[in-house]
Amino acid sequence: MGMTMTQKILARHAAKSEVHAGELILANLDLVLGNDITTPVAVGEFPKFSRKCVFDKDKIALVPDHFTPNKDIKAAAQCATMRNFANEQHITNYFEVGHDCGVEHALLPETGLVTAGDCVIGADSHTCTYGALGAFSTGIGSTDMACGMATGKTWFKVPAAIKVVVIGAKPKWVSGKDLVLHLIGMIGVDGARYMSLEFTGDGIANLTMDDRFTIANMAIEAGAKNGIFPVDAACLEYLKEHGAKEPVIETADADAEYVRTIEIDLSSLRPTVAFPHLPENTKTIDEAKGIKIDQVVIGSCTNGRISDLAIAAEIIKGRKVARHVRAIVIPATQKIWLEALEKGYLKTFAEAGCVVSTPTCGPCLGGYMGILAKGERAVTTTNRNFVGRMGHIESEIYLASPAVAAASAIKGEIADPEEVCK
Repeated sequence: MGMTMTQKILARHAAKSEVHAGELILANLDLVLGNDITTPVAVGEFPKFSRKCVFDKDKIALVPDHFTPNKDIKAAAQCATMRNFANEQHITNYFEVGHDCGVEHALLPETGLVTAGDCVIGADSHTCTYGALGAFSTGIGSTDMACGMATGKTWFKVPAAIKVVVIGAKPKWVSGKDLVLHLIGMIGVDGARYMSLEFTGDGIANLTMDDRFTIANMAIEAGAKNGIFPVDAACLEYLKEHGAKEPVIETADADAEYVRTIEIDLSSLRPTVAFPHLPENTKTIDEAKGIKIDQVVIGSCTNGRISDLAIAAEIIKGRKVARHVRAIVIPATQKIWLEALEKGYLKTFAEAGCVVSTPTCGPCLGGYMGILAKGERAVTTTNRNFVGRMGHIESEIYLASPAVAAASAIKGEIADPEEVCK
């Protein structure tokens, strides 16, 4: 039996001719990632591996993004621990606030640190984002991060796979966020548990790289070990533009085994919203519109890229945010922030009544800059809507695309962008 794309990458990194689903392997790593929440724990565990130095100072990335700029003394202490470790170990890829900062899963592809065929671990569950680049990437715990930093290796159970065949072309207001919410709605938050979601089909050519980042990012919301896309011309162009190292292109064997095959026709999709309190609780905009809201958040590692801000600005331009709504826009990296400034998007947002933030995860994980009070509702482009995720346990989070979020900010209720822009 042949191997899937993910299995081929893992086999190469384990120096094996083949691997099979369920097999335990020890794999070499191309990159180890940590943030200001998870790295301090890893730093505390690092001495237990009896190593004075990390395995490769160029293959570790440390990104302060969750509670930064520091929201309180404890957040400052977390960042200081990571910063001091980065300095002591001469970590090449430490990203400081205000200089070259950003939300980690937007920042690493932007800086060319990940390429096709890589094996990447990160002490953050949305590390699976880099599957958009044809890499195997997955989230791990802080102890495994410490092991990865010390040895350059970690263990995996080789995942089985689900094939997702994408066909057709997107309607105007449909994006990668709608596709992935639709998929999670189909299979549930445990529908791909410890499996690889492997995307294929002619329709992938109609997905932008930003669409693919969003989809791969939320593979974990279906319980997946990783999500991964084929390396096509669009991917190769992205890697070249961002200075990534030479890609290693893997393709699934014709006789690769899949647990199931799912087909999604992009042309049939509608803007999709995940209702509280799980990403699988999805409804189309036709079922969702009209629910009054208190807050909108446009940003995060899922949807804070320049194309996300562009679509939001297109809808918001010349309009005003509903008076009772707080609209928060968070560009995902400093580079994106500057590009949005140059293109006039930030002015558009400010004139409409939005708050524009420096790059940060901010309210996504209930950090700060957008915490919800009891009974409040938010439409957000983030990736999770669990109970209490963004504030009070009796608040509600509705996950949506930047287009739906922007339209909802204008109307003060969950809204169809097509109706706002007609």
